[in-house]
Amino acid sequence: MTRVLAITNQKGGVGKTTTTVNLAAGLAGANKRVLLVDLDPQGNATMGSGIEKRMLKETVYHVLLGLSTAANVRVRSESGGYDVLPANRDLAGAEVELVELEHRETRMKQALETFVAQYDFVLIDCPPALNMLTVNALVCADAVMIPMQCEYYALEGLSDLVNTIRRVRQHLNPKLEIEGLLRTMFDPRNTLAQNVSEQLQQHFGDKVYRTVIPRNIRLAEAPSYGVPAVSLDAACKGSQAYVALAWELITRGGAAAVAATAV
Repeated sequence: MTRVLAITNQKGGVGKTTTTVNLAAGLAGANKRVLLVDLDPQGNATMGSGIEKRMLKETVYHVLLGLSTAANVRVRSESGGYDVLPANRDLAGAEVELVELEHRETRMKQALETFVAQYDFVLIDCPPALNMLTVNALVCADAVMIPMQCEYYALEGLSDLVNTIRRVRQHLNPKLEIEGLLRTMFDPRNTLAQNVSEQLQQHFGDKVYRTVIPRNIRLAEAPSYGVPAVSLDAACKGSQAYVALAWELITRGGAAAVAATAV
């Protein structure tokens, strides 16, 4: 059965796109059929998957406005081993144009319904804002993955996001749940990071992924090559962490559990 995950946090720079791209590659490496949906007008997940966004004739923008189908727009990430619904700067206009359309909150859900069963996982990279694009992702998702740094402001923003998820569940998508909180860019030498991590575990318990994503230069370098770090350097700590996250996601709730990644 297909699992659709919206990867979101309204705070920028927390590793949403890095997580989406490398988790997609990690799942593909585990022989899972994966679709990455880039709903961020910056198109970074598209570029990080090795797809030249400036050369695209059709993108997820055309899908949302009903100008093309998701099946026609999807392209293959050869470097990552998964399919992509790509994005570029055209998507920035969708926020305004969607306001005039009927069923504006469910456009992404309707677009995916025709072929989502072809995949084991659909990962949606959301923009760093709680806007109509993010709402579309939350409406069609089964659950939300929240990447976050272990710092004070991250906790403040988390409460806003949880409230948004609650409202979407009440009015638009009753099945929506929090899949998990992912600690990213983690430095175990930082006392504040350790304290915030402990607070997250106290408040959210099993909803906090056991896998922790460390600060890692290869994760930052990989997008410049148009290759997921998992494919570029499988031996680096960042790649190993995302592979561990992929297996934790696959086995989550089962008898098997992936041990926390050492950082």
